[in-house]
Amino acid sequence: MDTVTTRTVEYPADGLTMVGHLALPAGTGRRPAVLIGPEGTGLNDFQRRRADALAELGYTALAFDLHGGRWFTDPQDMLERCLPLLADPDRLRGIGHAALDVLRAQPRTDPGRIAAIGYGTGGAVVLELGRDGADLKAIGTVNALTTGRPGEAANIRCPVWAGVGSEDPIMPAAQRDAFAAEMQAAGVDWRLTIYGGARHAFHHPPVDQAVVPGVAHHPRHAERAWRDVLALLAECLPVTAG
Repeated sequence: MDTVTTRTVEYPADGLTMVGHLALPAGTGRRPAVLIGPEGTGLNDFQRRRADALAELGYTALAFDLHGGRWFTDPQDMLERCLPLLADPDRLRGIGHAALDVLRAQPRTDPGRIAAIGYGTGGAVVLELGRDGADLKAIGTVNALTTGRPGEAANIRCPVWAGVGSEDPIMPAAQRDAFAAEMQAAGVDWRLTIYGGARHAFHHPPVDQAVVPGVAHHPRHAERAWRDVLALLAECLPVTAG
């Protein structure tokens, strides 16, 4: 019986050798595809399993790398890597386009039917792909209400869904308002879901690393956010037989 197959893919970006995780659905034909961006700690098994789950639903899925195969356990090390990235839209776009090119070139990918989802820093990457006019059918983010350079959101060519915790100190109400204002002014088809009581990185299960103030797992909302991501894909990038 045909099953999902996975493999590691290496590719250059941001002066590093990135190590992504590709998951291919059963069958042999071209499929709609999803790019998956991890949170600032980097690509780990949690996001690899997201790619596998999407492949089980019929998508070609690539969970991309942010840090050249590194996964950060120390929050300060992560911030030293991520803060300069988040301050440089061109670097974010370079990381995103490199991964998007890998996904688009896969023989199992329908190059005209690709969506991108991202978490934290990975969400900032996929939003910058949209602001750069990338041909995407949907953009979904969790904990990634970043705003871009003035006017560039008008380049977004697809619906945008964003989820955030109401108690997220990194994405507070002022940041939510700024993101909403940017999307609205640009005429984007956008939605924002606020998960009551959730803090930053609420979607991610606990990991063995230093406790960071304002960061906490919320299992119920994590499940809801995943269902919301799947609903976005079902609406904008449905899997059809073939």
